[in-house]
Amino acid sequence: MPVLVMKFGGTSVANLDRIKRAAKRVGVEVAKGYDVIVIVSAMSGKTNELVGWVNETSPLYDAREYDAIVSSGENVTAGLMALTLQEMEIPARSWQGWQVPVKTTSAHSAARIEEIPDENIREKFANGDRVAVVAGFQGVSPEGRITTLGRGGSDTTAVAFAAAFDAERCDIYTDVDGVYTTDPRITDKARKLDKIAFEEMLELASLGAKVLQTRSVELAMRYKVKLRVLSSFEEQSDTAGTLVCAEEEIMESNVVSGIAYSRDEAKMTLVSVADRPGIAAAIFGPLSDAGVNVDMIIQNIAEDGRTDMTFSCPTDQVKRAEKAMEDAKTAGEINYHDLIADTDVAKISAVGIGMRSQSGVAAKMFKTLSDEGVNIKVIATSEIKISVLVDRKYMELAVQALHDAFELDKA
Repeated sequence: MPVLVMKFGGTSVANLDRIKRAAKRVGVEVAKGYDVIVIVSAMSGKTNELVGWVNETSPLYDAREYDAIVSSGENVTAGLMALTLQEMEIPARSWQGWQVPVKTTSAHSAARIEEIPDENIREKFANGDRVAVVAGFQGVSPEGRITTLGRGGSDTTAVAFAAAFDAERCDIYTDVDGVYTTDPRITDKARKLDKIAFEEMLELASLGAKVLQTRSVELAMRYKVKLRVLSSFEEQSDTAGTLVCAEEEIMESNVVSGIAYSRDEAKMTLVSVADRPGIAAAIFGPLSDAGVNVDMIIQNIAEDGRTDMTFSCPTDQVKRAEKAMEDAKTAGEINYHDLIADTDVAKISAVGIGMRSQSGVAAKMFKTLSDEGVNIKVIATSEIKISVLVDRKYMELAVQALHDAFELDKA
C-alpha cells in the first residue's frame, strides 16, 4: 500500500481531545488505503517543562542525560496516539526512535539523522498494522544512547521518514493553515499560498518564518519530498494548506512570493580594522568557533590601510560575539579600534524565485522603504532574496509597505 507521513505538532496534540481529533484525521487517510506513519511532538509546553527541570537540577548538565529526559515527552504522546487509534479499531503501534531505529550522530541535543532502515515498520505493515506512531525529535547514537535533533526536530523526523519510505506526501499539521505571504498578525492582507517552491520556503524558514524548521525543508528539497503544511483545527480537504514542492510544479509564480522578518537581529561593526589579506578569516573564524550565526557582512572601502567590517547576528549571540572578538584581539590575531553593537534593528527580506528572471526588484524595494522614511542600514542579496536591516521601530511599517508594493495580496 502507498505510505503517507503525517506529523502533528505540540499544539495539535496538546491534550486528549486534540489527540482524538488528530487520530480521526489519521483514520480518514487509512480509509483511503494508506499505510500511515504518524510523527508526533510532545504535548504543548511539555518539552519546555522538561528542559526547565534539567536546568534546575543540573545547570552544567550531561547532554546524554538531557536527551534521555527531554525525549520522554514524545514517547508519552506516541503511546497515547496509538491507544486512541486502537480504540477506533485501527491497528496501530507506537515506536520510539531506538526501536525503528532512527540512526543518528552522537551530537547530543543537536544530532543529525544518518539512516532510517525501513524493515521493522514495513514488517509490521505487512502483518496487518495500518499505523506506526513514531516519537519525533529523537534517535539513537552509534553508542546506543538516546539522542535528540534540536528544537523543532519533529519536522525533520517527518521528512526523513517520508524520504526513507518513499512516501506519497508528508503532511505537517500545525496551528496555522498554511504558508502566508507574510505574518497575518502584521497585515490582514497576508494571503495563504497554495504552492511554494522548496528554495523559497528554505529562505523564508531561515529568515524568520516559523512554519517549518529549516533543516526539514533542506531535507525535503534534497530528496524531493512533497510537503503539505495545514492546520489540525480546520476542515480537511485534498486542497487544504500549502504544498511545498519543486519549482517545476508551479506553473506561474509571482516575482516575490513572501516578505519575511526577524525581530531579534543585531548589527555589529568592528571599527578600524587592518585591511590586509586574511583579515576576514581572522574575524569570522573565531566567530564561527564561538557558535555565532553570522548573516549579512559588509566591508567598507579601505582608507589609510584601515577598514570597517559590519555583520549581523541574532541578539542573543551578541555577548558571545563580543567575547570572541576581544579574545582574538588579546591574542593578537586582529586589531581594531572599537566594536559597536546595535541591538535595536530588524531584518526584512523579500523572497521569490521570480527574481531570477526579472530585474527591478531591489530598486522597487528600496524606493518603497524610502517613500516610508525607513532608512536602510545594511543590504544583502542572493539569487532569490533581498534582505535589509532597518531600525526595529519601523519593522511592521516596512513589512506592510513591501507587501503592498509587491501586491502580494493578489493571487
